Amino acid sequence: MDRINKTFVKEFILLGLSGYPKLEIIFFSLILVMYLVILTGNGVLIIASIFDSRLHTPMYFFLGNLSFLDICYTSSSVPSTLVSLISKKRNISFSGCAVQMFFGFAMGSTECFLLGMMAFDRYVAICNPLRYPIIMSKVVYVLMASVSWLSGGINSIVQTSLAMQLPFCGNNVINHFTCEILAVLKLACADITLSYVTLAVSNMAFLVLPLIVIFFSYMFILYTILRMNSATGRRKAFSTCSAHLTVVIIFYGTIFFMYAKPKSQDHLRNDNLQATEGLISMFYGVVTPMLNPIIYSLRNKDVKAAVKYLLNWKTVNQ
Repeated sequence: MDRINKTFVKEFILLGLSGYPKLEIIFFSLILVMYLVILTGNGVLIIASIFDSRLHTPMYFFLGNLSFLDICYTSSSVPSTLVSLISKKRNISFSGCAVQMFFGFAMGSTECFLLGMMAFDRYVAICNPLRYPIIMSKVVYVLMASVSWLSGGINSIVQTSLAMQLPFCGNNVINHFTCEILAVLKLACADITLSYVTLAVSNMAFLVLPLIVIFFSYMFILYTILRMNSATGRRKAFSTCSAHLTVVIIFYGTIFFMYAKPKSQDHLRNDNLQATEGLISMFYGVVTPMLNPIIYSLRNKDVKAAVKYLLNWKTVNQ
């Protein structure tokens, strides 16, 4: 009888910053500008890594994948966020929410693995330079990237399926900008233990394991660099790793800051905490993908040279 009396939701309402109309205007302008920077910066990196022969190496292949991933990740949520901020249209269909959750989770999982693969690539390049062409052959690094994308997609299918097959009844207001999985699970009117268990397993596989690979890779890299006799060699080694390490710190730092606070998902939180959550969410979803091409361009001479070449080629052909 209880199941008959329940009204199952067909759409969700994304709360976002509905209580802060002035902030919504500011957020719309900031997010729009940053989204355009994301498309431009990452697009240029992808084009450069494809057409400049100097960038046909494993490191830049992974970087091109990371740029494409950032474009896909932001494009799965930012356009709808912009629409809701400017038009006050906050509803999203059940299927639309599922698609948004799938792409967001898939891109996040894939990025974790890609960052781990990039750390391993730097380890081999610095600690085993003579064997680098053999270990990191084209077949190997293409396979590594393919595994990252495939595993991220499978993980997202599992998590999204478990979450969206739950019954949702009564409250359909998601206290978030997007269909973030933890915020959606709080609306389910059924036991969500299985979802939390699979999320814990997923976090171990896609957050902790790549972080362990990154940590030990850089421990070996640091040990190798400190043993170098040439100051020029040490500077070059630090330069090739600093950009990746900066991206890792921003990416993982933001994730742990977001998800290490279960109280922030509580419906009873105050308005200031809700605004803070919105800022953190925006930082994770928009600022990090925007910073990636900037960091790699500023810290890498090859990328800067490739970008200048493309700009000069475009100017000449005009």
